[in-house]
Amino acid sequence: MTAYRPLHDGWTLAPGGVSANVPDRVPDGVPATVPGCVHTDLLVAGLIDDPYLDDNENRLAWIGRTAWVYTTTFDWTPDEHQRTDLVCDGLDTVATLTLNGVRLGGTANQHRSYRFPVRHLLRAGANTLTVRFDPALAYAEAMRAALGDRPGAYEAPYPFIRKMACNFGWDWGPALTTAGIWRPIGLESWSGARLAEIRPLVHVADGGRGVVDVHVTVERATEEPLTLSAEVAGVSADLRLATGQRRAVLSMSVPDVRLWWPRGYGPQHLYDLTVRLGDDTAHRRVGFRTIGLEHEAFKLTVNGVPVFVRGANWIPDDCFPSRITRDRLATRFAQAAGAGVNLLRVWGGGLYESDDFYDLADEFGLLVWQDFPFACAAYPEEEPFRSEVTAEARENVTRLTPHPSLAVWCGNNENLEGHADWDWQDRLHGRSWGAGFYHDLLAAIVAELDPTRPYLPGSPFSDPPDLHPQTPATGTVHLWNVWNREDYTRYAAVTPRFVAEFGFQGPAAYATMRRAISGELAADAPLVLHHQKAEDGNDKLLRGLGAHLPRPATFDDWHYLTQLNQARAMAFGIERFRSLAPYCMGTIMWQLNDCWPVTSWSAVDGDGRRKPLWYALRRAYADRLLVVRDGAVFVVNDADAPWRGDLLLVRHGLGGEPLAKEIVPIRAAPRSVSGFDLPAGVGVPDDPRRELVVAQLGDRRTVSFFAEDTEVAFPEAAWEARAERGDSGYLVTVTARTLLRELALFPDRLDPAASVDDLLVTLLPGETATFRVTGGADLDIEALTRHPVLRCVNEPRQGRSTE
Repeated sequence: MTAYRPLHDGWTLAPGGVSANVPDRVPDGVPATVPGCVHTDLLVAGLIDDPYLDDNENRLAWIGRTAWVYTTTFDWTPDEHQRTDLVCDGLDTVATLTLNGVRLGGTANQHRSYRFPVRHLLRAGANTLTVRFDPALAYAEAMRAALGDRPGAYEAPYPFIRKMACNFGWDWGPALTTAGIWRPIGLESWSGARLAEIRPLVHVADGGRGVVDVHVTVERATEEPLTLSAEVAGVSADLRLATGQRRAVLSMSVPDVRLWWPRGYGPQHLYDLTVRLGDDTAHRRVGFRTIGLEHEAFKLTVNGVPVFVRGANWIPDDCFPSRITRDRLATRFAQAAGAGVNLLRVWGGGLYESDDFYDLADEFGLLVWQDFPFACAAYPEEEPFRSEVTAEARENVTRLTPHPSLAVWCGNNENLEGHADWDWQDRLHGRSWGAGFYHDLLAAIVAELDPTRPYLPGSPFSDPPDLHPQTPATGTVHLWNVWNREDYTRYAAVTPRFVAEFGFQGPAAYATMRRAISGELAADAPLVLHHQKAEDGNDKLLRGLGAHLPRPATFDDWHYLTQLNQARAMAFGIERFRSLAPYCMGTIMWQLNDCWPVTSWSAVDGDGRRKPLWYALRRAYADRLLVVRDGAVFVVNDADAPWRGDLLLVRHGLGGEPLAKEIVPIRAAPRSVSGFDLPAGVGVPDDPRRELVVAQLGDRRTVSFFAEDTEVAFPEAAWEARAERGDSGYLVTVTARTLLRELALFPDRLDPAASVDDLLVTLLPGETATFRVTGGADLDIEALTRHPVLRCVNEPRQGRSTE
């Protein structure tokens, strides 16, 4: 029998000793929230400014250079249990724990939990627990000095501590080095024995039988025989643990199980699993499905069905992870699913995410690719790191095995490529760099603890591993020449098997920038540039406009055009790679989310607002997609049902007049891609600057121009627009008098809470679009129909709107 008591109340925070870093205004005894971290406690106490606003980050580096002490006093009454443990689910990071003046132990790993026996130290009445956090930076620097430097993408010593790497700063994130009790902490009392580990391995056998092998580890306070049992879907199993026995496997076979499928392929059936050891009871949720991966072709299968991965990379959703609630994750997952995403890759510079994250992935049907937390650097394999990596990997692989959404384990992000291409080898001087982790240790742990899922040593990765890791014909690639050096049309020249990273930047929503930046909003304003962490990021934004879009004359133009260009670049790449299926079987765009308000590669910005990229992603990741490019048409049908109908192809003049028309009968099989050349009548323009093609099949439509926007002889946009209150917000109806290119509505400029249901709509003369605006209160009706809220590429240069 066990009893758990959280220790989340009554904590205070104080600097640990005399330090020149600490401002005089920071007293001892600051109220502390647990779970939490130092930054959020100081912020709530009004002792620091919000680190996400302006350039406040620059003035807060002292926090990460300071030791901090958390203290609480709690009452305890002796009970009849044999054991009591202090259970720490997450300590960030270099901690020393003391109970009633006696040192319990030290920690140096944010990625694992700790358990300390404390019954012999507890007193009837008041007890004092302290947790001292020494600076993570100082620890990492000392380890670097002791073991020898290793090359990496940044100067910060993040490879020398088992802590969230991006906490030290990244090309989309601030340097806010945290410390604190970031996950729950409490006392667990127990007698006899307790369930220490539960590791259900699930698969589907022939005939539709679901098989669950529940691997159980018990901790004993007695060596007497014990009874262990498990139940799932009405099927149970039990066994007797002999004297001293600590491990056992309970196997159950469930006939005719309902399968778990990723979204778009079927329902997400889940089953409750209950495990009992005497009075100690634990619950897990499992789903019956099989996962397969053809490494060379890099084709993922679920229940034997090939899945085209429509993925997004996931970074920690906040620099202070204790602020990430289940509701916030559910919102982000809904945004991912709403954009057509079916897989999230948990990137290796972050964390093993919370139980809520994987529970929600199970419910939403979002597959999870889990990187082990290694990213963009050479990592030392010596002690104490080898033991720490072993402990964290064993714990987290065991923790995550129940989740049917978890599909892939991956050893690292870009470290294999770094060793091959980033001039590491000469700089390493023979020192370890992580290869033993990725090829041996982690592979062995996954093979032992979770053989139901595939493991790959890293991404990018080629199979066989003696190939260069960026070999397009096998395995995964990361495509960063686009954005860094080349135009996004370069995607058309690449024929990969699987693209696990590629991205293009765009600024955050206007309301997000306005909240985060108190000064002037200008592309080159100092505070705007502070919220742009990529090297030469704003220069690359402008260079990326290329011949695609006009050069911006104002901040509002810059904001709209660079957001639009981000959306177009990613849609171009996704459409290209989807048109290659089944040779190419997946894309994982960089990135779904942000951790703070910043110009970045995200589709959803740091305040949770959807950027134009999100709307483009929803179209490009739809089950059914029409792609018209370079004189060809591709019909992409990633649905279970055939797609049949007459494809209408019309070549129009810019005034809307039809110049040629073709009807092509389409019979697209489920999960198929078919392509053909555009018929000459519609595919060959008389004047590329003054013509376009519209393709429509059922409710899917795409508009394709023969020339770049900067070369098209657009008419000056004219439209009729009206806004009115609706039942749940506002309706904005726009009727085109002329061609309107990439019509967009930005209601967050009027109210930060307002959002719109669609963006980037191209209308021919006479066509109408209705935008639904929700979330805003008492919006200015007239402003909803004027610049800069309502925009298009070919809008009037003067006046900005017409009636």
